[in-house]
Amino acid sequence: MADEIINRVANSKLITVNLEDYYPQGNRVLFDIKDWLFEGFVLREKDFRAHALEFNWEQYQGAYIALTCSTDAIVPGWAYMLLSIHLEPFAKKIIIGNLDNLETAIYQDVINALDVSEFKDKPIIIKGCSKKPVPQNAYIMLANKLQPFAKSIMYGEACSSVPLYKKK
Repeated sequence: MADEIINRVANSKLITVNLEDYYPQGNRVLFDIKDWLFEGFVLREKDFRAHALEFNWEQYQGAYIALTCSTDAIVPGWAYMLLSIHLEPFAKKIIIGNLDNLETAIYQDVINALDVSEFKDKPIIIKGCSKKPVPQNAYIMLANKLQPFAKSIMYGEACSSVPLYKKK
């Protein structure tokens, strides 16, 4: 059996970290307040507050919310704060921004909570391909978190990885 094929990747000490494995379940919602504004541009405090009181916030149970205004309206900071106070009992996370900002904020929480001590002095591959919407910023955050611990950090797949860092 001199021609036996040996899977060197499977036998290696490489540890693959797949950010997709940490993808939190829950709806991602872009909550656009333009329809709550007079003619889409003017925030009338009394009307805005009334709308917030009458709105069914329970529909966002367990959701991740990105608050935004898609028009060029000038929205005072308190308006977003008021919405977040109404959303807080139901939503998992609330930010101001777009869905990309929301996904980055979600992953920031995930990566901050990650215990990376198990990766001490180990060669790590951060898996690059994902079927879930892992933001590019998450890869940077993970690499920065792993760097003080890892022996080496690579990106991609075990069969075709790009070296990024090697401890001296």
